[in-house]
Amino acid sequence: RPLFFDKSKRQQVIVESFYVDKYPASNLEYMNFIKEESKWSLENAKSIFVEKAYLSHWKGNTPDKSIHNAAVVNVSWFAARAYCHWKGKRLPSTAEWEFVALADETQRDASYKKDYSARILKWYSRPGGVNRSEVGSTYKNFYGVYDMHGLIWEWVEDFSTAMVTGDSRGDSSLDKGLFCGSGSLGASNFNDYAAFMRYGFRSSLDAKYTVNNLGFRCAYNN
Repeated sequence: RPLFFDKSKRQQVIVESFYVDKYPASNLEYMNFIKEESKWSLENAKSIFVEKAYLSHWKGNTPDKSIHNAAVVNVSWFAARAYCHWKGKRLPSTAEWEFVALADETQRDASYKKDYSARILKWYSRPGGVNRSEVGSTYKNFYGVYDMHGLIWEWVEDFSTAMVTGDSRGDSSLDKGLFCGSGSLGASNFNDYAAFMRYGFRSSLDAKYTVNNLGFRCAYNN
């Protein structure tokens, strides 16, 4: 079920079968990555791929032991993508991530449950800061996946296509509904404000951005 739809015709977003990591990548796992892939160390990572805040919560190329099992943040899309490729995986697509994120503890699609949306929005309203919570510290959803909500924001492969204009993708009513406030008029679920916030956040990102509550998890094909 897509977040946006064209009222003139029914549309479906097909998500092929895939696997996604149970947890987001941790600081310890990312440290092991840069030990093998030194081009992503603090001193070697190129400024066109990461901002100055890259791994700024670490001490050099080493995270404090107290956050070894916390989800890694302050990593760019380029860095997250490189990590997943190193693991023989990839970043999930927006459609894949949203598919998994629809589930609460007991249902595949909990987006129409007001208490579920309220729980997510409550987390979104909290003041930001560097994540220090361990992976797996939030609920396990219907698919056995942890931390889809309540821990960190997460990169997706196609984050930059979250919002487009009619000029960039053709002059269709769907395309026109994918930017600015007009998106709310074409929403497939008017109760899903949390999804609007995620799409808005993704549309504000650049691939080199490093944010203190933005990390990632990997996916791979079936």
